[in-house]
Amino acid sequence: MASSRDRQRKLARAKLDRQLARRAAATRRRRQIQAGVGATLVLALVVLGAAWGLGAFDREPKRDTAQETCLWTPQDATANTNLKDVGTPATTGLPTSGTRPMTITTNQGGPVTAELDLAGAPCAAASIAHLAGRSFYDNTTCHEITSEGALRCGDPSGTGLGGPTYSFYSENVPTAPEASPSASPAPGQPPAYPKGTVAMIGNPPGANGSQFLIFFKDFNPPQPAYPAVGRITGGLDVIEKIGALPTVENGAGEKVKPKTDVVIQKLTVGEPNEAAPAPTSPASGAPSASPSAG
Repeated sequence: MASSRDRQRKLARAKLDRQLARRAAATRRRRQIQAGVGATLVLALVVLGAAWGLGAFDREPKRDTAQETCLWTPQDATANTNLKDVGTPATTGLPTSGTRPMTITTNQGGPVTAELDLAGAPCAAASIAHLAGRSFYDNTTCHEITSEGALRCGDPSGTGLGGPTYSFYSENVPTAPEASPSASPAPGQPPAYPKGTVAMIGNPPGANGSQFLIFFKDFNPPQPAYPAVGRITGGLDVIEKIGALPTVENGAGEKVKPKTDVVIQKLTVGEPNEAAPAPTSPASGAPSASPSAG
C-alpha cells in the first residue's frame, strides 16, 4: 500500500511540475510579446516624431525652391504638324527668384520690354528663354487681337495650334476675384490681369507651350485661367496701338486677326536679375503695377 501511495504522490508531483513549467513558459512568452510590442511602439513614436519635425504632416508640403523642377510633356509633331522641334529646356537648376528681362521688336514699333517673373512662373520663364535662344519667336506673326483686350503671339504657324514639341503645366494663375451680388467682380477690386500683364495661353488650356498674351486693357474674368508670367516695363503704347488695329476673320469665322500683319522681328531674353524690380512710371508707356497672382 505504501508503495502505491508513493507512486501516486510522484505522479501528482510530476503533473504539478508540468503545469508549473507550462505556466512559466506562458509567462515568458507573454513578457516577450509585451517587450516586442513596447519596442515597436517606441520605434513608431520615434519615426512619427521625426516625420512631424520634417513637416510630413503640414497641410501644404514644403517646397525646396532651390531644387525646383519643371516637367516638359512631349507633344507629337506627327499628329500636329504645326509644332516645331527645338529641344526642351533644362528640368532642374533653374532660377526661381528675381526677374528676367525680355525684349520684343515688332514691325509696328518698339522695342517692347518686359520682366519675366522667376518666382511666380519659373517654368514659363525657362521655356520662353529656351525658345528665344533658338530664335523660335523671330519673324512670327501675332495672329490674334482677343476680345479680352490682349495681343496673342508666339505661334510660328500663325494658326493658334502651333508651338514647341513639349508642353508644361500652368503656374501663377490669379485667384478668382471676389464677386459682388450681381456675380460680377466687386467694384474697386484690382483686376486679375492689369494692363501690361504678360500671360501664357495653352491649347488646350493648361497645356502651355510658346503662345502668350500681352494685355493692353485691364481684364478681370470671374474665373481666371491664364498663368501670369510677367509684365511690360516699356513700350506699352506700341501694344495699345496694335490693339487698336482693325481685325478680319481668321479663317475660323472669328473676327480677331489683325488686318495689318503684326510681326515679331526679334524676341530676346536676358540673364536673371536677382534684384527686386524697380517701380515703373506710367509716363514711359508701362503699367505702374505688376500683375497680381491673386
